[in-house]
Amino acid sequence: MRIDLSKALKKFRRSESGATLVEYGIALILAIAVGGTLLTNLATAVQTQMTDAADQMTGT
Repeated sequence: MRIDLSKALKKFRRSESGATLVEYGIALILAIAVGGTLLTNLATAVQTQMTDAADQMTGT
């Protein structure tokens, strides 16, 4: 019984299928957070540039 348990624990320790799923999940969440932040900053910069261009065209 004890030998079977130690074999099962060694096999479980070598198995990486559950760990990779968690790692992919963490990577996906991180990519979404970073991408969202970058897109928000880009949108703010574009809005500022468009506002400046519109102000120059109208003379304000």
